[in-house]
Amino acid sequence: MKEQLQKLCEQYACPLETDIRLSQHTTFRIGGTADFWVDITCVQGLQALLSFCRSQKIPYFVIGKGSNILASDDGFRGVILHLGNRFSAIEVSDATITCQSGAALGAVARIAAEHSLSGMECLAGIPGTVGGALYMNAGAYGGEMKDIVVSCAYVTAYGELCTMDAKEMDLSYRHSIFEENAGVIVSVTLRLVHGDQKAILEKMEELLIQRKTKQPLEYPSAGSTFKRPQGSYASLLIDQCGLKGLSVGDAQVSEKHCGFVINKGSASCADVLALCENVKQQVKEQTGYSLELEPVILG
Repeated sequence: MKEQLQKLCEQYACPLETDIRLSQHTTFRIGGTADFWVDITCVQGLQALLSFCRSQKIPYFVIGKGSNILASDDGFRGVILHLGNRFSAIEVSDATITCQSGAALGAVARIAAEHSLSGMECLAGIPGTVGGALYMNAGAYGGEMKDIVVSCAYVTAYGELCTMDAKEMDLSYRHSIFEENAGVIVSVTLRLVHGDQKAILEKMEELLIQRKTKQPLEYPSAGSTFKRPQGSYASLLIDQCGLKGLSVGDAQVSEKHCGFVINKGSASCADVLALCENVKQQVKEQTGYSLELEPVILG
């Protein structure tokens, strides 16, 4: 299998590495070793690799900047398909931006500002890729991807290239149809509006400062740890239950913003999961609310 994978990667100029530490590729800085890591450089390569993995029954996982992921201490026995800097082209046409899914959301927001296009200010500080942001309908400060996305191109698990309009994506709070259909997003088209560049930059800077002030960005994390339960906020509930600062090993409920579980140094995946289960149990017992993890578990 390894030789076949190597030949396929060489054919499409997609660099292949083995035994990669996932802790080096996730913002949580947690995770064991993945057997194979492939940097995707073209749609055709992704199509071929998805078809190969499916035909050979090889587990695979798609990753961008690793910002909403909790990777297992045991690693991943399969192929990691990385959509990152080698797959991050951005094109602007009037008020429309089309970008490959590996483009950083912050980079797209900055280019939008350079072209005096408004609509991405609230998304500029989210540390993920455009593809990952659409996959989970990422949002912040009252805005979400669903507010600006027009369409996308994606590759099915069978390797077929397809397109989809926004109305077909079933976009809702931290959810899209891609969580169910196993499609891998390869490009996203966004529609923004022309605005005043100075005002756009000022708003973007204001929200970035707010993020730095209120969130524990000085520690590794996967971002917000729990989804917002209907009728309340996870951070509010956790605070009300007196769980701020609660720890398991080096995993801690942030004292700065208790909606975040942070890695204070050498936290393991097991530490984080144990802490999260403790938080969920206590919140349920004390408030009746059921919290749901937001990060995707890898491995």
